[in-house]
Amino acid sequence: MSFDFRTLCSVEPARPAQRIAAVLLPLGAAAALIPGTPPWAALLAGAALALTLGNPCAAATGRTAQWLLQIAVVGLGAGVDLGVVARAGGQGLGYTFVGLVATFAAGAWLAGRLGVGAKVAALVCAGTGICGGSAIAAAAPAIDARPEETSAALAVVFLLNGVALLVFPVVGTWAGLDARQFGLWCALAIHDTSSVTGAALTHGHEALVIATTVKLARALWIVPVALLLGAWFRRGTGTARGVIQVPWFIAGFVAVSALFTLVPALQPAARITGAVSRSLLTLTLFLIGTGLSPAVVCTVGARPLVHALLLWVLIGTGSLAAILAGLVR
Repeated sequence: MSFDFRTLCSVEPARPAQRIAAVLLPLGAAAALIPGTPPWAALLAGAALALTLGNPCAAATGRTAQWLLQIAVVGLGAGVDLGVVARAGGQGLGYTFVGLVATFAAGAWLAGRLGVGAKVAALVCAGTGICGGSAIAAAAPAIDARPEETSAALAVVFLLNGVALLVFPVVGTWAGLDARQFGLWCALAIHDTSSVTGAALTHGHEALVIATTVKLARALWIVPVALLLGAWFRRGTGTARGVIQVPWFIAGFVAVSALFTLVPALQPAARITGAVSRSLLTLTLFLIGTGLSPAVVCTVGARPLVHALLLWVLIGTGSLAAILAGLVR
């Protein structure tokens, strides 16, 4: 008997399964808040729950995860010296500019070979080159992307984020990257901030600091890239429009870092804030995992998935090679 993948898309969890999921969901969230819970384990637990029993409150967990991520990133600034933010951020702007040019060039070439739509390809490139879902959310209204195009790009980036959280710590250890190198690689090659910080946590505090600051510098490209994409797709049509969503948590991270750097007496509070933020980040990863449903998998389709996967492999291996060769420090 052959298996039709479409049947997976049409099956909804039975009511008993939903009741079990309603019990396991808060228990899993509470477990994610326990200090020492591995971020990758939280993500896998959330995904396993969603794919087997379903998520009875997917909309609520999705909104909660979005806000918790931003709050957690702001809180992580408490453990980061402002001087480190300035140095790593300045370097990150240059690194990400080169990475953006390479990402969009490779993404356009791959899209032409694979027959992927221009707007889906542009959204995937923005998500890969800048900061995953945040960049896609900013670019989608600027290029007047259809809901299904935005959903496909978001879904494929979400899937690859989960893969990155599991693969990067293993590859980083195998390649012999030190904490700084690993944090830099995470920041340059993983899509979303949640997975960047989650992966970096596996290699210690220094890796987390570098990953977070360079990643936020990477996120600064959201506005100019969204504007450029809007202008590109607006050529001769006038159809691109919409308001660009600017991630406020970048400014929040810098402000919190400045506060705890300039007021040394607050250092005890800084340690507590950093620890709470790391726990919130792990909880966020659990909630993100609960958003991985069969419907999300079906939304992606083969071509956008292959396009995004190949593009990500090119960027990931290229940035790793540059770090190992000493071209990126």
